[in-house]
Amino acid sequence: MGVRPPQGGDDTEPETIEFGIAAVDARLRDADLDFPASADAVDSALGDRPVPYDPAGSTVSLSEALAEVDTSSFDSRQELLNELHPVFEAYRANRGASLIGRLRGLLPF
Repeated sequence: MGVRPPQGGDDTEPETIEFGIAAVDARLRDADLDFPASADAVDSALGDRPVPYDPAGSTVSLSEALAEVDTSSFDSRQELLNELHPVFEAYRANRGASLIGRLRGLLPF
């Protein structure tokens, strides 16, 4: 997922903020990793790099997220992302920002 940050009143086009599996996908594109890959290989390639799981910038290490996946090997990048998706959704639901923090992130002021 990616969202645009609130506009600060300037006319420049803001960059998108990648979080969840979109952030993992961006890291995978830059990693030297071939599929099929084991969870250990993914962990070795991307390891303890923090991955934002919400638009507020809250992070979890990829190692921690991988530990919550039941699969030990992935046939494709898409399979890895599909397996990680519910993990990041759970992080957003259970550990997300407060209601005020969420509203502040959505409003353009």
